[in-house]
Amino acid sequence: MRKKLILAAITVTALALTACSGGDPLSSGDEDGGSAGSTSLVVGSADFAESQLLATIYSHALRDAGVDVEEKLNIGSREVYLQALRDGSIDLLPEYNGYLLGELDPSTQETDRAAIRQQLQEKLAPEGIEVLDEAEAENTDVLVVDPDVAQKHDLVNISDLQAVAGELVLAGPAEWKSRQIGLPGLEQVYGLKFKEFKVLDAGGPLTLAALQNGQAQVGDMFSSDPAIEEGGFVSLVDDKGLFLPANVIPTIREDAVTAEVKDVLNAISAALTTEDLMEMNGRIAAGDDIQKIADDWIEEHIA
Repeated sequence: MRKKLILAAITVTALALTACSGGDPLSSGDEDGGSAGSTSLVVGSADFAESQLLATIYSHALRDAGVDVEEKLNIGSREVYLQALRDGSIDLLPEYNGYLLGELDPSTQETDRAAIRQQLQEKLAPEGIEVLDEAEAENTDVLVVDPDVAQKHDLVNISDLQAVAGELVLAGPAEWKSRQIGLPGLEQVYGLKFKEFKVLDAGGPLTLAALQNGQAQVGDMFSSDPAIEEGGFVSLVDDKGLFLPANVIPTIREDAVTAEVKDVLNAISAALTTEDLMEMNGRIAAGDDIQKIADDWIEEHIA
């Protein structure tokens, strides 16, 4: 009997450690006690800090309004988390309007926000998904270059890279290998072929470090990242319109939408600005807790 009790204790401990180890974010349980059979609204996010922050703002604001919520954050790239939304593993996540449309319609060149929202509704409706109001806050991809490189080659626009791209290393996320808004688009729209594509992260610390230490001269960053200005990097103008609008937009399964949920999420969108994103991203970079940052923003703008 004693051996059985010891084995049982070891098993429970192992399961607890597994649950705390940041495993599969789409597993049936989470820290809020949710399960596959739970009626909670499940909020997901992509695998970068801003998406996790926005999802946390959604989650905490909904919870403050009395909605039962679970969090399944840090799921992965768009290709992964959209499948989770489609199959019902999650109910809600923050997206970026033009980029989501670009995923659904790779040929789109639409830049009007209202038209983008209408097209998203039309394309997502058959899958039981809808989008709510987009925020003023925007965070689009931007190519940044080391200031010395920009000065040496007189770089202002992305098209200015054409003559020198073959001498430069570009840093960015793995999905840029195949996305139209990535290497294929840079080649087709701008005629750019870089010396090397260094697979790192999506506008994150690895790309930033590569730019700082000279491992890369051009990097994919996000326009709301305060590190661009702080590091003195030069953001190149997307003069041929490769990168679509990227306003934050709540994307949700239709069966999870109630009047209360809709009101909370639209109130967040109405208040959220690009300046807010930059300030909050700066706090994340400084090591502040994402949940505390989210709660501070909610208290100031929503509560």
